[in-house]
Amino acid sequence: MDSSQVPEVSLEVPPYARVLKDGTIERLAGTQTVPAGLDPKTGVLSKDMVIFPQTGVSARLYRPNITETDQKLPLIVYYHGGAFCIASAAEPLYHNCLNMLVAEAKAIAVSVNYRLAPEHPLPIAYEDSWAALQWVFGGEDRDEWVKDHVDFERVFLVGDSAGANIAHHLALRVKQTDPDPKLKIAGIGLIHPYFWGKDPIGREVADSFRKSMVDTWWSFVCPSENEGDDPLINPFLDGAPSLDKLACGKVLVLVAGNDILRDRGSLYYDELVKSNWAGSKEFIETEGEDHVFHIFNPNCEKAKSLIKDLSSFINQE
Repeated sequence: MDSSQVPEVSLEVPPYARVLKDGTIERLAGTQTVPAGLDPKTGVLSKDMVIFPQTGVSARLYRPNITETDQKLPLIVYYHGGAFCIASAAEPLYHNCLNMLVAEAKAIAVSVNYRLAPEHPLPIAYEDSWAALQWVFGGEDRDEWVKDHVDFERVFLVGDSAGANIAHHLALRVKQTDPDPKLKIAGIGLIHPYFWGKDPIGREVADSFRKSMVDTWWSFVCPSENEGDDPLINPFLDGAPSLDKLACGKVLVLVAGNDILRDRGSLYYDELVKSNWAGSKEFIETEGEDHVFHIFNPNCEKAKSLIKDLSSFINQE
């Protein structure tokens, strides 16, 4: 190709995307997909369905290998990561992770495909995720796997990275929407949660390269004069919703020792402990690993341990 024909790049968002001068978004990761179906390794069955035709919001549903047709199981409402701008429920790494989690936890799962920024600016991802949660609890066209097999006293919001951020905000929104919530959330599982802020803390102070990278992610999906100081990404700001308002019975915070986001996850847990929130709290750190390592290296022993810890959290009485 003639060099004059090579599209000019106006913004790099490593390692996820770039923006061309003509406004085109090129995603560099998270674009692959695999079909739903029977996973021979775990016996988990999955299928896709459109939840809201008017917006195109869809989900991939998962069912473990169960023999009792009237058996009631926990429900995992899962929100995938990807900095709000890449990936999907059908992305191979996420599909594999959900198969493993559903098999281990013996739970039904609804993995939500929220619309991605920047084409669909925030807070659209939160609105789509909230709408999917309402569908789970009361949608007239709910799938039979949800209607017939879910114990609605054991519904968990789980996500990694940006998806963990979404789970946090939805657990707050439940009580904001209804002081006596009809939606009963048993717990939230936050895997390597994507929280951030303009002023660096912990390892962010010395790691200017990775801090700059995460700053770019957030400004890409949510440009504003406040930079990283937005209640959507920084739950510790003055005026951000209090953690006291979390509408769930328990919280599990999982962090990775080498993750640039590690200290924000730890701060979240510390603030939860200091708050007046009365639920049970658990914090687990995986030493020597980086952000969402269990997605990229699912067969390592530490990834298997993470899945077991999350499954235990879901099934503990």
